[in-house]
Amino acid sequence: MGMEAVVEGLWALAEEAELHHDYGGAVKCLEAVLQCGASLLPLVEIRTRLRLASLLLSRSHNLNHAKSHLERTLLLLGPAPPSALPLKFRAHSLLAHCYHLVGAIPPQKHILLRALQLLHQSSLPSGAASLLWSCNFHSQLASALAIEGDYPGALAALASGLAAASELRRPELQMFFAASALHVHLLHWDDPSSVDAAVRRCSEFWDSIPIDQRRHCLGLFFYNELLQTFFLLRICDYKSASQHVEKLDAAMKDNVQKVNVVKRLVGELDAVNRSLSQSNFQRRERLLLCEKQAQLQEQLKALTGLDSDHLSSWEFEDKLLLAPPPLDGEWLPRSAVFALVDLMVVMVGRPKGVFKECGRRIQSGLQLIHEELVKLGINHGVREVDLQHSSIWMSGLYLMLLMQFLENKVAVELTRSEFVEAQEALVQMKNWFVHFPTILQGCESIIEMLRGQYAHSVGCFHEAAFHFIEASKLTESKSMQSMCQVYAAVSYICIGDAESSSQALDLVGPVFRIMDSFVGVREKTCIVFVYGLLLMRQHNLQEARIRLASGLKIAHQQLGNIQLVSQYLTILGTLALQLHDTGQAREILKSSLTLAKTLYDIPTQIWVLSVLTALYREVGERGNEMENSEYERRKEDDLQKRLSEAHSCTHHLDLIEKARIKVLPLHELAIKRAIAGPSTKADLDIPESIDLPTPPPAALSSRLRDIDSVKRGKKKI
Repeated sequence: MGMEAVVEGLWALAEEAELHHDYGGAVKCLEAVLQCGASLLPLVEIRTRLRLASLLLSRSHNLNHAKSHLERTLLLLGPAPPSALPLKFRAHSLLAHCYHLVGAIPPQKHILLRALQLLHQSSLPSGAASLLWSCNFHSQLASALAIEGDYPGALAALASGLAAASELRRPELQMFFAASALHVHLLHWDDPSSVDAAVRRCSEFWDSIPIDQRRHCLGLFFYNELLQTFFLLRICDYKSASQHVEKLDAAMKDNVQKVNVVKRLVGELDAVNRSLSQSNFQRRERLLLCEKQAQLQEQLKALTGLDSDHLSSWEFEDKLLLAPPPLDGEWLPRSAVFALVDLMVVMVGRPKGVFKECGRRIQSGLQLIHEELVKLGINHGVREVDLQHSSIWMSGLYLMLLMQFLENKVAVELTRSEFVEAQEALVQMKNWFVHFPTILQGCESIIEMLRGQYAHSVGCFHEAAFHFIEASKLTESKSMQSMCQVYAAVSYICIGDAESSSQALDLVGPVFRIMDSFVGVREKTCIVFVYGLLLMRQHNLQEARIRLASGLKIAHQQLGNIQLVSQYLTILGTLALQLHDTGQAREILKSSLTLAKTLYDIPTQIWVLSVLTALYREVGERGNEMENSEYERRKEDDLQKRLSEAHSCTHHLDLIEKARIKVLPLHELAIKRAIAGPSTKADLDIPESIDLPTPPPAALSSRLRDIDSVKRGKKKI
């Protein structure tokens, strides 16, 4: 047998092993080609090393081996003839991806710029292949530049990619670059008009894709819809965001059902193919099997847009592709996208008080993420130093999502006065942070803020103020700093002495002056609320009433956060009573009580009931006063029982302790970045997730407990 036949045989065996997901076997076959001892033709060695490197990059942690194969391939290619240019481009693209996986951004940029220069100077005709390679390299370059924080450079690279896509007349590719540009704008957000324009451009490009083609662009659909949702949450347009989330949720459920159907059909087709490989069938039986095979192949192509031969290698159930080869673009794995959809459902549902559905989605997201972390080898006892370089980005992605689900769980449980449940979720956040302090460094300020909210909720106001101030020191986000200062001011107000009130005023004054500078009205509604409280303390009741009424209007019309609305109403009802407007006070307080009951918000209920009791006493309604006072006492007993349980738990003192979280030394940890950007071509990190804007602050209850999350500060890459 000649050498060529041996090579062809080993290549075929490698392809068959890969189709059956035996990636180790495929690697062994390709390595056998290189180790056969005979002198290989350069082109044979080049193709083998490229296939081997691609397999190692996508299916193993052997990044150094992949890098060696690619560097050797580029040496072999040398000054490549025109016929070998596609191979040289592929080697450049894979080597750039390899550098990305190890966090070596300068070499990644260098290899991509060299590839673009080669493409520009090549004798390759300016056809579809050349334009696709231009799209690929500009997409990768944009990712690298965005990771370094060079947002103008990233946008320029994406504009070049968009020009190539436009020349190709591929609307789905144009959409890919438009969405990637919106992604960068959301990360940078330097000019609101540019962000608005990027949002509109995405909608226009999506509408330009033929309707029958859109159903095969599911990755682009999720990418665009999630980016649009992030944008709308950022500007506090919750009504519009909810519409996008409904579309995302419906598409996710439809895809889950579709994937199950595809898996079933692939299983049936495999069984038919195995039967046809046997020779002991009569002609009629074989004819029926062939008809069944053709029928199944037709059904699969209609569902996926792919021939059945490509389904195994494409891994239909795992990929939400954004662009065609050579880009092979995937923003995030399917499981991460679906976890994000669950998270979006929680984020638009929490302000409305739909806690049952939020709880179900939090559990769904946590389960999905834990399954993916186990696949990455992250289970009990694993620490940051144990991670492989190639798994750092994906591990960081799922860990950051995990922390956001836990953060939302803490917020929901504190709203419902389930303090022990909130403790457990907060302790989990602390433990994850201790094990992965570099990857989760952006979460430390969030954890400190939540410790402050927990301490405030259980009446430990001095400790709460400490943690809020610490949280403000741990973030560079002006929004996060301002919100933590507002939270600390609330805790100082609750302490009640003159010195604390003075400290509260010192904190609120500066943020009050800059409250109109924030994107959206999330911060403004909370600042106005606390400013109104301080005006009441100063007995400036009319001014307080005017300020609080304006804040209530914003909270009701733009945020739709019924907990914040309930607390605004309670304060305004209290003000109306102090101004002896008992008719308006009664009406306002009853509305507030209804909302507080909807949220299971016991502290706010007690707050409203105490004011109503005073109202009934003032108007001489003795019966209502007694009945209301008894109801208030029962609620107070319930709250005290919950508080006693929280105080007696082993984690309570640890959570409220006036000290930041202690992290053990990591022995010269070699992780240079935590969430470093794209897993493949165009995921320029997850905007805001991460630095995802969350709903506005919530429960400033009878003790002015505030338990909602605020916008996160951007994580340094």
